[in-house]
Amino acid sequence: MKNDLRERRETHALSQADLAAAVDVTRQTINAVERERYDPSIELVFKLAAHFDCRIEDLFDPELNGTGTDHGN
Repeated sequence: MKNDLRERRETHALSQADLAAAVDVTRQTINAVERERYDPSIELVFKLAAHFDCRIEDLFDPELNGTGTDHGN
């Protein structure tokens, strides 16, 4: 899943380990999410959005139907 996690983390001067500790996952999990090799659980998505005080949609783009939105087409 496309995401803006690395940019936000770096903007806030956080290491992967710092962010992982803040949202109670491993550094490897943060790395995998940033590299788009792992789709995070809904619980983790909510924790990350809360940590950065933003909407989930500001961090993640699910690319439904290749357009980023799903309008039932």
